[in-house]
Amino acid sequence: MHSAVLLIEFGSIILGLGLLGRFAARFQLSPIPLYLLAGLAFGEGGLLPLGASEEFVAIGAEIGVILLLLMLGLEYTASDLVSNLKCHYPAGLVDCALNAVPGAAAALLLGWGPVAAVVLAGVTWISSSGVIAKVLGDLGRVGNRETPVILSVLVLEDLAMAVYLPVVTALVAGVGLAAGSVTVAIALGVAGLVLFVAVRYGRVISRFVSSDDPEKLLLVVLGLTILVAGVAQQLQVSAAVGAFLVGIALSGEVAEGAHTLLSPLRDLFAAVFFVFFGLHTDPASIPPVLLPALALAVVTAATKIATGYWAARRAGISVKGRWRAGGALVARGEFSIVIAGLAVTAGIEPSLGPLATAYVLILVIAGPITARYTEPLAARWARRRAAQDNGKPEQLPEALPPTRVGD
Repeated sequence: MHSAVLLIEFGSIILGLGLLGRFAARFQLSPIPLYLLAGLAFGEGGLLPLGASEEFVAIGAEIGVILLLLMLGLEYTASDLVSNLKCHYPAGLVDCALNAVPGAAAALLLGWGPVAAVVLAGVTWISSSGVIAKVLGDLGRVGNRETPVILSVLVLEDLAMAVYLPVVTALVAGVGLAAGSVTVAIALGVAGLVLFVAVRYGRVISRFVSSDDPEKLLLVVLGLTILVAGVAQQLQVSAAVGAFLVGIALSGEVAEGAHTLLSPLRDLFAAVFFVFFGLHTDPASIPPVLLPALALAVVTAATKIATGYWAARRAGISVKGRWRAGGALVARGEFSIVIAGLAVTAGIEPSLGPLATAYVLILVIAGPITARYTEPLAARWARRRAAQDNGKPEQLPEALPPTRVGD
């Protein structure tokens, strides 16, 4: 009986996602906001809570994030990654300064204390790699010139999580400095080792994975990715980082074949991830913190756009590409919820969880919209300003003193 209910619930979810996707495509919008709102309607405190399929959906959501980052990694080689990180690390520093400070300041203004300030700084700092990867694919921008800049910022954020998450975990748990330092050192070592293997032995890994049989190629690539992601997460490194680096390690025909085979799976499980996010949000907890969350969302949306614009300008991208890069980075998601969850579990601040949830919901819905419309709106504003400037009366030069013959 339980399995029948599970099949009915999960089948209804997939069917509903398909219909929502068709509706969004008709209006040329990303389906992500609709997926999230659907999860909100049928989750905790929603219209019709789902129970039997919850655990299955949770596992599917984790696989969705892993596949999104794997597919992102397949677009680039290990040498591309290293060169981008060397080139764009200042953008990572600017990103941290512009987007972490507002969160920390908001927590201090609300009287939540320094530990909550560090937590909320992480919530506002980290963009959602999963949402942004999906949006870039939906908008057909994976091959754009500004996309490597966007990916470099995202990878720097994900790698920074290898340091940040153990630090936050130690802070909220009250762990001593020595134990926290060991955790951070292990996380950095694992991330560095995986990156070294991807750069140095990428061709060997590609030959090992390569197969003329699509079935075998699919199973080996998928199994290897989930295995590396799980090991990375067990060692306090983001599973997303592990999956991304597996994609980086694969190249040539293997990467192309894996991309073709895994695209349908990515789309399926990515949609499940966004629904799962909504399922675990109680709508009743949002209204009391909606105004501060909205104010924080407006401020940090602007700072993310500024971050992307600055990073793209530094890379020599055109003005249109700079605005597209900024708009694409606005969405927050999976990492922000994980960070807030650590503080909520430890009982740091009861209001932090609902605030983070409302904040992420606002920006995860606004993210696809800003990614699509930031550049056209900026171009329209520039044209209007140019028209106003051209419409001003011409300024005559100041009169020169009369000249004398012989001057």
